[in-house]
Amino acid sequence: MKTFVWSAWIILSIALASYFSYRMFSSEDKSDFLIGEATHGHFQIEMACETCHSDAFGGEEALQNACVNCHAEELEEAHDSHPKKKFTDPREAYRIEILDARYCISCHTEHQAEQTRAMGVTLLDDYCYHCHQEVINDRPSHADLPFDSCASAGCHNFHDNRALYEKFLVKNANQPWLAEIAKIASPNSSSHMKKPTITLKNSAFTQRIAQHPDIAQHWQASSHAQSGVDCGGCHTAANDKNNKTQNIKETWIEKPGLDQCAQCHKPQTTSFTQGKHGMRLSPEVSNRLHPITPKESHLTFNADSSDIQHGCNSCHNAHTFNTQDAAVESCLGCHADTHSLAFNASPHGQKWQQELTGEIENGAAVSCATCHMPRITHSSNGTEVTTVQHNQNWNLRPNEKMIRSVCMNCHSLEFSIDALADPKLIENNFNGKPGIHIESIDWSLGRLNENAPK
Repeated sequence: MKTFVWSAWIILSIALASYFSYRMFSSEDKSDFLIGEATHGHFQIEMACETCHSDAFGGEEALQNACVNCHAEELEEAHDSHPKKKFTDPREAYRIEILDARYCISCHTEHQAEQTRAMGVTLLDDYCYHCHQEVINDRPSHADLPFDSCASAGCHNFHDNRALYEKFLVKNANQPWLAEIAKIASPNSSSHMKKPTITLKNSAFTQRIAQHPDIAQHWQASSHAQSGVDCGGCHTAANDKNNKTQNIKETWIEKPGLDQCAQCHKPQTTSFTQGKHGMRLSPEVSNRLHPITPKESHLTFNADSSDIQHGCNSCHNAHTFNTQDAAVESCLGCHADTHSLAFNASPHGQKWQQELTGEIENGAAVSCATCHMPRITHSSNGTEVTTVQHNQNWNLRPNEKMIRSVCMNCHSLEFSIDALADPKLIENNFNGKPGIHIESIDWSLGRLNENAPK
């Protein structure tokens, strides 16, 4: 009997060990190991455990390194108002005894859905109180404000205050709510990038075109055709001179992926893999997870698009690559939440229709992409280059990030702050004026008058 029990126990142990080893190291589904639901920012990669848990025994430092690997560039660009170095000063040691802000996980602890708040914060909303109690005494305007409203009233953000700090508020006070409409900058980055040199023999192209005349027609009207990028630019491996001598069966890529797009559009593909749409295509996790589909998200989507795997061609239809379609129609092809569905009837949506019909010039209207994938202009080798930010989360959370990069192109700072603090206005896609007023500019002007020489 003992022999039977021991044998059964050993067999069961081996079976369980084999099962969990497979689930851990070979299977994409690692739900058996999740200790709780991941936040809205990380649920796409919750099955790629090694992305954050790179060292089983690394503790806080290993997790911090994982956070920094993904978010350091974003924090630097935001001029992080609470960087780690602020809390490594020995004079500030007493602060970290209460809240150790040197580590991201002090405020953002994953897999704790029951206590996770906006921005993935797992602290109580009055966390500002630990360091800023003196504000109530120093500023009469704040005397009756609760500390749990600091980061939720459109006044302050822990990391990104580029549009909310006092000098900026004063500088941009007393402006009309609607400024002269700015023309949205047109992307020009592709013209400065190296184009694919691979091509196939003309006979190979002729064979493909004969089989798909509609595809050839779509391509001829595309920006690729205008730039001299032919079939081989996308349907062959990247810039390998040896491929020129190989035949079509050896070189033809039937469904080009991210690597082919990156040949010309490196900044766009890089930023795409940093956002929710393309996060699973990033080099860190692409070999372990399939591309995300709408049905795996927590948002509301059209049922007929639930199984579409996200990649470049999900929005940029293959061969036509119509950026106007990608700017609105592609978004509404998937997104069915109230905010998205209200776009066409909103002032922004009506302007967009006018641009499509030629009633107003190109670049004078606002699309979904204008706000969620803004144009970014920078200098490259002495040339001004404008690219489209393909990380659609870049200025979404907190939404005050949109103020400087998007809203103030057309609206005043005061209107922008109020609009982004009004949930009803956001829901109807800004159809109307804000029903909420944030007093931060008023208070800043009041302090300026108080401190002015008498």
